[in-house]
Amino acid sequence: MMNRTEIVERCAEAAHEMNRIYCEAHGDASQPRWSDAPDWQRSSAIKGVAGALAGNTPEQSHEGWLSEKAATGWKYGPVKDPAKKEHPCFVLYAELPPEQRMKDHLFIATVLAMAEALGYATAAE
Repeated sequence: MMNRTEIVERCAEAAHEMNRIYCEAHGDASQPRWSDAPDWQRSSAIKGVAGALAGNTPEQSHEGWLSEKAATGWKYGPVKDPAKKEHPCFVLYAELPPEQRMKDHLFIATVLAMAEALGYATAAE
């Protein structure tokens, strides 16, 4: 059986890949594969998994992402630009377009499904 750290990392990988594929379906090919993702992006996904396993809603997940981005110097920008630390989703959850809100729903659902498949009990249970 996997330990908690391994489960969190597997959940983060699955959620990241789901996000990448969802983004591609909407014409955004900017997301690297998990194996090519920079450390900051992996770290952000792992933090998101911790929140999802603690019972965060999609809105709380976005708020956590927004707080983490703000703490690391990111701001709003019309196009995602890691070099400038700008992101078009750097807005309140209610201001996100529906397809961007769906990413938060998919992230939570993917994490919970993977955690269950890996035998990890979550706060939502």
